[in-house]
Amino acid sequence: MPELNCGIFVKPPSHRLSQSPNRAPRPANSKEIASADWAIALLPGLSTDDHTRLIACGIHTTLQLLTQGKTAEARNHLAGQLQIPIRHVNKWVALADLARIPGVGCQYCGLLLHAGVASPTQLAQTPLDRLHRQMLKLQVATLQRRDLCPEIGEVEQWSRQARMLG
Repeated sequence: MPELNCGIFVKPPSHRLSQSPNRAPRPANSKEIASADWAIALLPGLSTDDHTRLIACGIHTTLQLLTQGKTAEARNHLAGQLQIPIRHVNKWVALADLARIPGVGCQYCGLLLHAGVASPTQLAQTPLDRLHRQMLKLQVATLQRRDLCPEIGEVEQWSRQARMLG
């Protein structure tokens, strides 16, 4: 793999950060919640090579990926730096955006994306019964396991958290 020179170095986190390191703590009575931040290695579907390339560009967390992929132009630039197709960067940014929801994280962001939800805003607006049926259908079709699908109450919590994201 060619050496990447993205010109940014950020100390990698050793674990999930409860909120963005650049954001002040919120008051206890606040109606907003902080975005969850995860180590980039936890993002589903990321190959070892892709992970190495992201690290070389200074992207160690999901929020760093969101920051560097904020606009279509920025995602195109990042795809060029990483020497990968833009569709991969677009997918990773969508996954990272969904992973901001604390209850979703990296564990369920892929399931939501495959169920047709591409952002926290879309999750907040999606009818929960329909979404839960779609997720259950996907879990059964891919894993043949109904028991691995989150309960509707959990999906309801994700929707509430999506509406409260700052």
